[in-house]
Amino acid sequence: MRGSGIEERKHLAEEALASQQELPAEPISVRVATAVKLTGIGRSTLYELIKSGQVETVKIGRSTFIPYRSLKKLIGA
Repeated sequence: MRGSGIEERKHLAEEALASQQELPAEPISVRVATAVKLTGIGRSTLYELIKSGQVETVKIGRSTFIPYRSLKKLIGA
């Protein structure tokens, strides 16, 4: 009986690892501070780009996120 629980947990762990490998290699979105680090653009400049519509944002609660694709589009990647 006890061995079946261990086997079940092992199977669940293998499934979790397999599903994690299916995740995208790049993030869906990043916070403003992370976008500043990734791009090298200053925080105020980034906010100016957001205000002008050149960089897209998504608000979730009080948090602001920048879709990663928007950053890639900005830098031409």
